Amino acid sequence: MNFEYNETQKMIADSIKDFAEQHIRPNIMEWDEKQHFPVDLFKKLGEMGYMGVLVPETYGGSGLGYHEYITVIEEISKVDPSIGLSVAAHNSLCTNHILTFGNEEQKKKWLPKLATAEFIGAWGLTEHNTGSDAGGMNTTAVKDGDHWIVNGAKNFITHAKSGDVAVVIVRTGEKGDSKGMTAFVFEKGMEGFTSGRKEDKLGMRASETAELIFDNCRIPDANRLGEVGEGFIQAMKVLDGGRISIGALSLGIAKGAYEAALKYSKERYQFGQPISSFQGIAFKLADMATEIEASELLLHKAAYLKNTNQKVTLAGAMGKMYSSEVCVKVSNEAVQIHGGYGYTKDFPVEKFYRDSKLCTIGEGTTEIQKLVISRNILKE
Repeated sequence: MNFEYNETQKMIADSIKDFAEQHIRPNIMEWDEKQHFPVDLFKKLGEMGYMGVLVPETYGGSGLGYHEYITVIEEISKVDPSIGLSVAAHNSLCTNHILTFGNEEQKKKWLPKLATAEFIGAWGLTEHNTGSDAGGMNTTAVKDGDHWIVNGAKNFITHAKSGDVAVVIVRTGEKGDSKGMTAFVFEKGMEGFTSGRKEDKLGMRASETAELIFDNCRIPDANRLGEVGEGFIQAMKVLDGGRISIGALSLGIAKGAYEAALKYSKERYQFGQPISSFQGIAFKLADMATEIEASELLLHKAAYLKNTNQKVTLAGAMGKMYSSEVCVKVSNEAVQIHGGYGYTKDFPVEKFYRDSKLCTIGEGTTEIQKLVISRNILKE
């Protein structure tokens, strides 16, 4: 076992830190308050190779593995989790779905543009009445010659308005049938394919979240990913990797909040000494540091399994569940350590606190992760 960053990870971490200080940090609160999704920033990230981290160089990507990918998401999220979330959704959901299940023609058509962020990617599974119960979806596709007619809507979709392509899972069979769903790639401009209401969110406000709407949308069968009926199975496999993404996002938030709290505790004096010298504060910091370390180890174990093509469902669910709960706890404690100042927008911890909560909800709630974990350990 080697717990040190490899040379590539060190280069990525240094590169992202420099990029974030120059292009992200000066704009954090403006983007947050205006709920502005900075498309131009993602184009720059694409030029640096961070929008196609896992895509092989053959298709214009960086050709890196999951350890490096965790580093990318973590380092961005230490500065602005909203940006980390969007980079994660683009890479691990939309792009990775096409990479994993697309045929050669489809990969050549979409991956080079996604890997460079010429195209921004979206991914659609959730609907208004089907969150954890994806099998109950109401968005349907009916075969019509060489095309399919799609009707329905998806919600809570990252990049629903600004995305250029969206991988969407729709129902092609009976409701509730795990083999009754199919994945398609929709492109902006298709007749009957539009975006709807943008969500006004508690946190992650610079990451765009909105509806996708399908009104008699005609999509060619050539845009189908894999076989008819494989959509749900594909989605579950994609989410296995996506949970590593959300874990990395959580890890970045926790580290960002912890580092801010550690710094503040050394600078804030009460009763003639820094508050870090008080056991009540020092013990909080000790718990935070330990739980962050545990999160990191869980995630990199999942990354190792993913890189070596081993089953990652259990490790991914554990990493996502633990890291997301830790990031909420650490962010909460960071606000507490800052006292009244932690409740103001003059310090970064209030934003980490707001942003953290999504991590326990998105790409499978904590309760769903426990379901996945328990089912897997009871099978052994």
